[in-house]
Amino acid sequence: MEALMQLCDVAAQNPAQFAEKLAWICSRCPQPDSLLAGSPRVSRSQLNAVLAVALFLSKCSVSTDNRPQSIVLEFFRAIPSSFRQSFWPQSFSLDSISSFYVDFLGYVSKAAELSLDFAEEIADYVGDVVMAGLNNNVSENLAISRAFLLALSQNFPPIVQSDAEKLVMCLLDQFCVPVQVPASPIEPIVINSETSSSQSSPLNQHNYNPSNEISSPANDLSHVSGSSSASVVSSMSVMLNGSSVMWKSGFDSMGMSFGFNDGGGGLFRQQVASFEEETVEGLEKQVIAFKLIMHVLDHVKIDNELLKNLSSIAKKQLQSLSAFLKIRKRDWTEQGQLLKSRVNAKLSVYQAACRMKLKCLASIDADGKTSKRLVLETLALMIDAAEACLLSVWRKLRSCEELFSSLLTGTAHIAVSKGGQPLRVLLIRLKPLVLTACAQADAWGGSQGAMFDTVMHTSCQIIESGWTKDRSPVDTFIMGLATSIRERNDYDEQVDKEKRAVPGVQLNVIRLLADLTVSVNKSEVVDMILPLFIESLEEGDASTPGLLRLRLLDAVSRIASLGFEKSYRETVVLMTRSYLSKLSGVGSAESKTLAPEATTERVETLPAGFLLIANGLKIMKLRSDYRHRLLSLCSDVGLAAESKSGRSGADFLGPLLPAVAEICSDFDPTVDVEPSLLKLFRNLWFYVALFGLAPPIQKIQQPAKPVSTTLNSVGSMGTIALQAVGGPYMWNALWSSAVQRIAQGTPPLVVSSVKWLEDELELNALHNPGSRRGSGNEKAAVSQRAALSAALGGRVDIAAMSTISGVKATYLLAVAFLEIIRFSSNGGILNGCTGLTASRSAFSCVFEYLKTPNLMPAVFQCLTAIVHRAFEAAVQWLEDRISETGKEAEIRESTLFAHTCFLIKSMSQREEHIRDITVNLLTQLRDKFPQVLWNSSCLDSLLFSVHNDSSPGVVNDPAWIATVRSLYQRILREWISISLSYAPCTSQGLLQEKLCKANTWQRAQPTADVVSLLTEIRIGTGKNDWTGIRTANIPSVMAAAAAASGANLKLTEAFNLEVLSTGMVSATVKCNHAGEIAGMRRLYSSIGGFQPGNVPTGFSSGLQRLISGAFSQPPQAEDDSFNEILLNKFVHLLQQFVSTAEKGGEVDKSQFRDTCSQATALLLSNLVSDLKSNVEGFVQLLRLLCWCPAYISTSDAMETGVFIWTWLVSAAPQLGSLVLAELVDAWLWTIDTKRGLFASEVKYSGPAAKLRPQLAPGEPELPPEIDPVEQIMAHRLWLGFFIDRFEVVHHNSVEQLLLLGRLLQGTMKSPWNFSRHPAATGTFFTCMLLGLKFCSCQSQGNLQGFKSGLQLLEDRIYRTCLVWFASEPEWYDINNMNFAQSEAQSVSLFVHYLSNERTDVQSDAKGRGPDNGISVADMNDQFHPIWGQMENYVVGREKRKQLLLMLCQHEADRLEVWAQPTNSKENTSRPKISSEKWIDYARTAFSVDPRIALSLASRFPANASLKAEITHLVQSHILEIRCIPEALPYFVTPKAVDENSVLLQQLPHWAACSITQALEFLTPAYKGHPRVMAYVLRVLESYPPERVTFFMPQLVQSLRYDEERLVEGYLLRAAQRSDIFAHILIWHIQGETCVPEGGKDAISGKNSSFQALLPIVRQHIIDGFNSKARDMFEREFSFFDKVTSVSGVLFPLPKEERRAGIRKELEKIEMEGEDLYLPTAPSKLVRGIQVDSGIPLQSAAKVPIMVTFNVVDRDGDRNDIKPQACIFKVGDDCRQDVLALQVIALLRDIFEAVGLNLYLFPYGVLPTGPERGIIEVVPNSRSRSQMGETTDGGLYEIFQQDFGPVGSHSFEAARENFIISSAGYAVASLLLQPKDRHNGNLLFDNLGRLVHIDFGFIFEISPGGNMRFESAHFKLSHEMTQLLDPSGVMKSETWFQFVSLCVKGYLAARRYMDGIINTVLLMLDSGLPCFSRGDPIGNLRKRFHPEMSEREAANFMIRVCTDAYNKWTTAGYDLIQYLQQGIEK
Repeated sequence: MEALMQLCDVAAQNPAQFAEKLAWICSRCPQPDSLLAGSPRVSRSQLNAVLAVALFLSKCSVSTDNRPQSIVLEFFRAIPSSFRQSFWPQSFSLDSISSFYVDFLGYVSKAAELSLDFAEEIADYVGDVVMAGLNNNVSENLAISRAFLLALSQNFPPIVQSDAEKLVMCLLDQFCVPVQVPASPIEPIVINSETSSSQSSPLNQHNYNPSNEISSPANDLSHVSGSSSASVVSSMSVMLNGSSVMWKSGFDSMGMSFGFNDGGGGLFRQQVASFEEETVEGLEKQVIAFKLIMHVLDHVKIDNELLKNLSSIAKKQLQSLSAFLKIRKRDWTEQGQLLKSRVNAKLSVYQAACRMKLKCLASIDADGKTSKRLVLETLALMIDAAEACLLSVWRKLRSCEELFSSLLTGTAHIAVSKGGQPLRVLLIRLKPLVLTACAQADAWGGSQGAMFDTVMHTSCQIIESGWTKDRSPVDTFIMGLATSIRERNDYDEQVDKEKRAVPGVQLNVIRLLADLTVSVNKSEVVDMILPLFIESLEEGDASTPGLLRLRLLDAVSRIASLGFEKSYRETVVLMTRSYLSKLSGVGSAESKTLAPEATTERVETLPAGFLLIANGLKIMKLRSDYRHRLLSLCSDVGLAAESKSGRSGADFLGPLLPAVAEICSDFDPTVDVEPSLLKLFRNLWFYVALFGLAPPIQKIQQPAKPVSTTLNSVGSMGTIALQAVGGPYMWNALWSSAVQRIAQGTPPLVVSSVKWLEDELELNALHNPGSRRGSGNEKAAVSQRAALSAALGGRVDIAAMSTISGVKATYLLAVAFLEIIRFSSNGGILNGCTGLTASRSAFSCVFEYLKTPNLMPAVFQCLTAIVHRAFEAAVQWLEDRISETGKEAEIRESTLFAHTCFLIKSMSQREEHIRDITVNLLTQLRDKFPQVLWNSSCLDSLLFSVHNDSSPGVVNDPAWIATVRSLYQRILREWISISLSYAPCTSQGLLQEKLCKANTWQRAQPTADVVSLLTEIRIGTGKNDWTGIRTANIPSVMAAAAAASGANLKLTEAFNLEVLSTGMVSATVKCNHAGEIAGMRRLYSSIGGFQPGNVPTGFSSGLQRLISGAFSQPPQAEDDSFNEILLNKFVHLLQQFVSTAEKGGEVDKSQFRDTCSQATALLLSNLVSDLKSNVEGFVQLLRLLCWCPAYISTSDAMETGVFIWTWLVSAAPQLGSLVLAELVDAWLWTIDTKRGLFASEVKYSGPAAKLRPQLAPGEPELPPEIDPVEQIMAHRLWLGFFIDRFEVVHHNSVEQLLLLGRLLQGTMKSPWNFSRHPAATGTFFTCMLLGLKFCSCQSQGNLQGFKSGLQLLEDRIYRTCLVWFASEPEWYDINNMNFAQSEAQSVSLFVHYLSNERTDVQSDAKGRGPDNGISVADMNDQFHPIWGQMENYVVGREKRKQLLLMLCQHEADRLEVWAQPTNSKENTSRPKISSEKWIDYARTAFSVDPRIALSLASRFPANASLKAEITHLVQSHILEIRCIPEALPYFVTPKAVDENSVLLQQLPHWAACSITQALEFLTPAYKGHPRVMAYVLRVLESYPPERVTFFMPQLVQSLRYDEERLVEGYLLRAAQRSDIFAHILIWHIQGETCVPEGGKDAISGKNSSFQALLPIVRQHIIDGFNSKARDMFEREFSFFDKVTSVSGVLFPLPKEERRAGIRKELEKIEMEGEDLYLPTAPSKLVRGIQVDSGIPLQSAAKVPIMVTFNVVDRDGDRNDIKPQACIFKVGDDCRQDVLALQVIALLRDIFEAVGLNLYLFPYGVLPTGPERGIIEVVPNSRSRSQMGETTDGGLYEIFQQDFGPVGSHSFEAARENFIISSAGYAVASLLLQPKDRHNGNLLFDNLGRLVHIDFGFIFEISPGGNMRFESAHFKLSHEMTQLLDPSGVMKSETWFQFVSLCVKGYLAARRYMDGIINTVLLMLDSGLPCFSRGDPIGNLRKRFHPEMSEREAANFMIRVCTDAYNKWTTAGYDLIQYLQQGIEK
């Protein structure tokens, strides 16, 4: 419902735009046909829709759609149908129906007021609808119709006149039958003035004539408040029977008797019975009827006779009022609540009748004479009724008070509107009424009651009206009331009392007169009343203490507060004299017999009067005079109190302090103060200090000590002084508050800057030396010095004050109180102008004392201490308000900045000691409140203060100028360096703003100084100006700083930028864009806009305006139009950028930057102007500026974003919260849309996704459409900006802190939200660092109210960090050392912060957070929302923290190695971790997430105790971790297989592992266990066969151990799923049919069974082919068998004929179909054979041939034909090459996955039969030996010959290729140990890349009978080192690059050690030569060195490279090959 109403609100503002929505709402309304049906029923949704449409009409009058009006009209017509319960929805209560009626009729009435057409239409139906409600007589429906009528009485729509009269007649007939009044015993009804009492009405001589009653115009009282819309009284079924009694029109007497003068009881009983016949329901219905009639009279004019009839009915009702109210409670039959309800209902009838009477009187047409007579009669009638209310026993009922108010308000309206005689009559009648009200009111209560207030307001209204119309009766009325206070009552003679009691009426009349005087606020009234009051006070009854005097004193003070000078002076003199007289009488003998009112007068009444006058005076002249008088009074009181030996001066001075505080509240203490006034202030504070009236100023208050109120001893005075300093406060808390307020308006107490001796004498006079004799003076001095020392916080010892006299000590104590209280009360802001500027800082007062020359050392020491104590108070005040928000926070910050600016400006003081103190305080303030660093006004002050000093001393004292300038420069440099170290983005933004303003500087000197300072400041990734770890050391912050600088830097590289040069460039850019906007705006204004038809004249007139320069302030309409045009343009452009990015297009960096900058300039230009138009448009633009970089999600876009966001918050700090709110929303949006840092999908996880499923578990993933690293870089920059903003706002903006808290809450909501890409590591931990920094705010105070929430957030951060380590440790490289270094640095900074983090949980463990009932730390043995069930939170938290520290430290070390792989220095400072600690780590990790424990084991693979504990944990929690494939090795072991462990029963439910992991389970060690085999086959079948094809040699080998033929079954099923899989499998089976060389006897039996199985499996595969697959198989195999057989044909031929023979044989081979593919590369389809390409190759006893095929890419362009050469071998076993190239291919995949720029070329090799195979030729390559045949030089010379001279681009590119390929093969060679690395087996392609071929000798075998002559791990000959290391001594950059790549490649390979080893392991029984000796698997594992840390492994690889460098065995082997084989060296 609420949303529907809001939608209608919006639609009403723009109906055209929301026409569709409006139509939809209308369609939900009940249709007219259904409403007109016999028994319509509506639903809740239909009722809501009707209300919504009615609401729309009530707010919109210009809609062109008529449907809303017609719907409302039709529903209004159908209201009679709604009187049945069946109309409404089921369970729709009567309250809901009533509420609906009220709302609906309210909207309809408002709509009728808006639209005349609608009013006319609705008026046609109102009469019928209302009549239907009145005539409804079905009992069960009465309640609904009653609810409708009640709602109608509140909101009545228009009605036509004819219906109106019918309605009135109906109401009269049914509810308001005229009363038949029989004759009374007293006939005729005449009120005789002679028989009335003296207070009866003066209208008694007039007779009432009901038939002729008319009334005057009255207030429009139609809109009376009825019942609540939700409450309806029960249905009414009885019609009202009129009363048959005639009532007297007036009172017989104004006395308190309620008897009747008829003398008979029968009439009385008849009257009571008559009233009791009326039912409450009937009365309530009368009220509704009267209200409806008044509504009708509001809308239409009815017949005059009908009006008279209505007036008569109202009159009869009012005539019966007095009799009704005279009935006593006991005379009613009903009692209690029933009687109260009846009385309330009847009084409501009277009130409605009164208002109807006034309405009729205003509507009746009558001649003047008749009208005047009837006005007087009505006036008399209503006054009589008012008198009856006032004297009634029911007068305290609210309904009676409201009736009284209506009657008096009506009479006042009549009298005021008519004037003349009615006014005089009313004034005559009003006086007794006023006196009666005063007699009844409570004389001393807080409120005299509603009737008293009504009388008061009525009197004021009449006096104000009659003041100008008829002054004489008004004066008479006022004087009559004033003189009545001196009249004596009849009972004033009392024998037992000496003094008469003051009657309450007298006190209340005084109060009433005072209220009247204040309300009327006229000097003439004051002059009439005040003299009477003063006379009574001075000479009359009030001259002695008593209640009358107290009331009169209160009255005269209120009158004096009006500010009329004469009355003010008279009153103040009187009150001052009275106060001093009371003081002089204290302690005398007479004072003991004084009445208690005398004390009340001194303690309460007079001080309250003084305060009242201070509050009321507005004229500055009078306030100044009053200030002087009050301060003089305080001095007199203080001196007099000093002379009193038996009383405390605080009792006399304290009550005056609130008035002094108020009169000083607007006094500016910084202006020149008259010496006399200054002395008065000094005297006041002297006595405040002396009497202990100031609030305590000591930091730690002492426990309360009893203090004597007498001053009979000196010791008591000392005790008071000490307690005043240390507390607790002894006096009234109001006095303490007053002293604090006085402090803000007190000038410095420096009365005389030179003559301290005179000051001393004056102070002695204040101290009244006559009262201190002998040794008492010295004791007092000692006490005062002790108090002073305590006040100064012990900064000055008492002994050091020995030269300070007692009064001087008191004076210094007063100064201390004053100056410290200034800061502790409101932060140290003085009274004065509203702006919190530097001039309002109270430091201006504190420093005044230090300017006094020739001060005694002790005094100077004390004054200096006062300055520091005042500063401490200011700091404490600021710290206490650190958690404030809203306006309070703004005040706090403004106060801080005002002080800072003042201190900055004070550094130019002439006095050196003041400058030193200033610098000291400024430094402390800057360190405690770093937000001042980024405040624009503070920076302005610092930059330009010294140059704005215009004092004459500047010119005359060059030395001073130089000193001050040097000081400013030092402070400025520190200031900027510190600000840059914490928030470099914002700091640069501010500096750029200042440089923008430099264009307007008029003097060159400030510019030169600032420039000279800034040129020395640099920031960057290198060495900076600050020391230690600061926020700017965070790499992401520094990257954001580079972006904010506006410099065009590559942020992934190292940089070091000058703040000035980049700032000037960016400032120029900003100024240019701002100028563009200003110029366009100016031009647009000058030509009059772009409206059609307005251009010619607008342009010509605009040209004149341009010339005359009158364009400075464009008209608002034109400015709005200009803004709208540009806004639309920029919004459209930014939306286009977003659209381009979402479609995958590339956003132009410069265009995007220019557009955003121009849009920002437009936004800021609008903020500067006063015009606040197009707010929605600018909000949309601001939102787009914040969101676009997030949408585009590139580092370039984010650079622009950081630049413009910094610009916005620097140029317009008020936008800070808005910008941050939008950025937080955008950040949370990236979480929801899984972008960048939050791309949590597997495909964005980097290596883990790319290596699926071969080396990592999981389904293979398609590569991501968007580079995740690019988006992570964007988040990295963004995060840097957030941290920068956090540093700026976390001290002073709780609002922005809470926004950052929202960001962090959303970020930490789920630990799995984050991307697992290794490149996100640094960004992730930077984000966690921000979270920890945010949580630390609870200890800083500004988020103390959120302690438990912050603790939970901290727990979420810990959990998120720990869960980050649930993934296996990965590497990633973007070929940029700076990025890798920044990643390591980011984690190191997190570790540093975490290790130094304050642990305050323990100290708070027993506490309760202020924001909820229980502290998180208390949740022992409870369920924690983050950690689940826990035993001890504090212990668990520490364990998790230590685990996290260890993991993060390890990660930082890993990344440090990756960043600096050639830095061989090992970190030996890490403490050794015990086995027990490792076990504790494992348990803690497992409790958080088992994946963390498993990842922990992969980080430390050689840690036996860790592995054993994790094994135990895995096996103990086996059911909980079935989704984690990495846990398999911990329970699926050969031992578990041997024991047939029950744990293996979990394997059917276990998640799929990687293929290489599954291959391990196929080895003989696992003995083909059925559960293990079932799991392995399930894993293999879960992956596509094409993914498994790579491991075909291993699968074929597994058939050796496949006793259950399970693997065979899988192979056959996979072969049916994939033809290529089947073909590759058949070729490998055919390749295995050869007898292995040197086979061992032990395996000959198993090998023979294996050999026998292979043909069977092959045949089963072929048999499983369908016809299409068989055809494909036969064509593929036939084609390549023919090509292979060519080798056999050539063998008998002579060598010279073989090439021709090849061509001949190739020409015979025909292509059959276009789906043939290369067996070594199934992705390449064969399109033909190049018959001329056949080449026979050299080989002993074999004729291998090389044939080139034309191939196309299967998934690419089929027309793109490329050559691919293959070697077909016969008689050679290729299987060992296949294994070596498998390992090389895995390494290549690993390198690509981790982003390493290493080159490996695993060319295709496939065994196709016994000692047959196909080998791909490396394209565009030649062997090193072939290169040597054409060139005599080495590689260095060959490269120059092929690629150009050294240093050329082509040569360096070739060298780069050689380096990356050499490094790749170095890693591969280390692992494979290939030998026979002569130059024939080394190829170089046309790009300079090295490729190794021919892997006949790997692992443990080597040529020459395994003599292992080649001892280096890889070949690095001299000619190769010439390219790698031009220096020749392993010092060149290229050598370090080579070694770095080798180290990184080796580290990356170690991560997947198990996968590589498992690939080799399954080939162990294959009979390959490489397994014929030694321990190849064990040695392969050793070469991985799993026991080594990353740094140790890196150092090992460095040693390998160094060892291979030009090793002599390498050169020797090349020589041997040259001598034996003729292979070129």
